[in-house]
Amino acid sequence: MRFHKRLLRAEPSFRLMAKLWRISWLYVLLICALAGIGYVTLYSAAGGVPYPFAAPQAARFAVGLVLMVTIAMLPPHLLMRASWGMYALSLVLLVAVLHMGHVGKGAERWLMIGGLQVQPSEFAKIALVAVLATWFSRMDYARMGNPLWLIPPAFMVLVPVGLVLKEPNLGTAVIIGGIGASLFFTAGMRLWQIILLILPVPSLVQFAYGHLHDYQKARITTFLHPENDPLGAGYNIIQSKIALGSGGMWGQGYLHGSQGQLNFLPEKQTDFIFTMIAEEWGFIGAAAVIALLVLLIMGGMIMAIRCRNRFGRLIALGISMNFFFYCLVNLSMVMGAIPVGGVPLPLVSYGGSAMLNVMLGFGLLLSTWVHRDTRLDESSGHTA
Repeated sequence: MRFHKRLLRAEPSFRLMAKLWRISWLYVLLICALAGIGYVTLYSAAGGVPYPFAAPQAARFAVGLVLMVTIAMLPPHLLMRASWGMYALSLVLLVAVLHMGHVGKGAERWLMIGGLQVQPSEFAKIALVAVLATWFSRMDYARMGNPLWLIPPAFMVLVPVGLVLKEPNLGTAVIIGGIGASLFFTAGMRLWQIILLILPVPSLVQFAYGHLHDYQKARITTFLHPENDPLGAGYNIIQSKIALGSGGMWGQGYLHGSQGQLNFLPEKQTDFIFTMIAEEWGFIGAAAVIALLVLLIMGGMIMAIRCRNRFGRLIALGISMNFFFYCLVNLSMVMGAIPVGGVPLPLVSYGGSAMLNVMLGFGLLLSTWVHRDTRLDESSGHTA
């Protein structure tokens, strides 16, 4: 027993079986439950058949599950070293997508690599979390008070935000900016620094609006007045609200949602998949899904609190905030609370890049839990 406790202490190289034992399998079960909800909903979206949505999604999740567990085994000092390469690769892919990207719905957001469609902006979010966690883990409280030390990480955030806006992909750019802001805040920024960052926001918003594409401005106008063009720009959000409301308390029944099964609901397998859940399973089913999402977010926050090294805390927080922003933007969008932005619901919406990158993020999160007792010399990234 004493040997077992010594084995699990602050060493990143303890045995593989010990690492597997330390994985939060309850958290993995919650992830599988959410992916299972995605499978049955995609099965319904295809009219009660596994193709073309549910079966490929299940295969991707299986690959992602192996990827997640593998990454959870990696020690934090190795992740710190790899973070710079991940970030550099994400920038290369973001630049590549602007020059040779696949065009879909008026935007260049995908690369074709080996016959697979890859969305670099999804990977960029995870890479940004890793590199910011590495940078801030090596900064003490005194350095955080020096604005000069905050300039490099600010550029680390602004560069991918600018490249993603160029695609254009406003929703993902906002999420990347939100992830960066949350890590700046939790890393120990002073109150006066936060105020200085907030002051130019109204001017930046006005400037950004003036440079939006016409279809993006139309989304904002449609958000404010969807009834002005019910068969055009306002069609998506109107149908989404009808589907949400028609589910009532208990729903219309699995495979019996009128808006979804009769194809009135647009993008029902991706952006608007939550409306299918609400229509078929009602308020109770929708609330259960939201509760599951909250449990995953809160679980990630608990892992951040319990981690004894700063790098792991920041990684866990960043991944949790990425998942939170994903959910917040998608759910707000389908409920008509914000303009439609093309952000999927993680692990539920159909999509390969989003699925694998979410699982990559969960792998990093679980790694912080597996190695939560590891002490790091965070000035160098080595185990203390």
